[in-house]
Amino acid sequence: MPEFRSGDLTLFYIDEPPVGQDRREPILLIHGFASNHAVNWVNTGWVKALQADGRRVIALDNRGHGRSDKPRRPEDYHTDLMATDAVRLLDHLGLERVDVMGYSMGARITAFLASMAPERTRSALLGGLGIHLLDGTGLPQSIADALEAPSLDAVSGAMPRMFRRFADATGGDLGALAACIRGSRQSLSTERLARILVPVLVSVGTRDDIAGDPHALARLLIQGRALDIPDRDHNLAVGDKVHKAGVLAFLAERP
Repeated sequence: MPEFRSGDLTLFYIDEPPVGQDRREPILLIHGFASNHAVNWVNTGWVKALQADGRRVIALDNRGHGRSDKPRRPEDYHTDLMATDAVRLLDHLGLERVDVMGYSMGARITAFLASMAPERTRSALLGGLGIHLLDGTGLPQSIADALEAPSLDAVSGAMPRMFRRFADATGGDLGALAACIRGSRQSLSTERLARILVPVLVSVGTRDDIAGDPHALARLLIQGRALDIPDRDHNLAVGDKVHKAGVLAFLAERP
């Protein structure tokens, strides 16, 4: 995998060409917490679907995840820093403006990026995150405690157990992930939300009890649209066919 520098960190990414006719509309993918580019985007079929749609597909391993560097200080995981990583990747690749799609924590990073550097985003696609972008601070801190427990058997509670099991399955660095939970607990202010002028698609599973209402968030955006992913929870909504079809339709229709 190629790499780039963001401050003192080395981060890794993939850069896949379009298949067939090139739309010349690259898209950057930002994965969720405890995942990585492969689990979130390759294994779910997203990269192939977007390539087949004529798009250059770029996806990074966020700091603390995948092959990228894994600092252990919570302050190294402020959402603005993680959004800055994405901007530096665009700088590294010489890309001025791209569509950006994130899922869960990646959607929060995408929203922060779109408010921080609106000139770099053609559109923003927020998967697995609705109104909790504004009225929540991400995943509960109990997940950090679960990640630092000696084993899954020592963890109680459905959500902490789910994320500990997922982190174990993906081979995550548990100390870095705990620091990420503690350091990335920022909600987006309404003032920053108002800076997001590009088209935004907010996609959430109808059984998702983590994201918050996608319609409530979409109504607050200048060009917001909500997509319900029927009968899917937070995990299963990622690669759902309704999700993919909705994203491809949105990308085809947005200016």
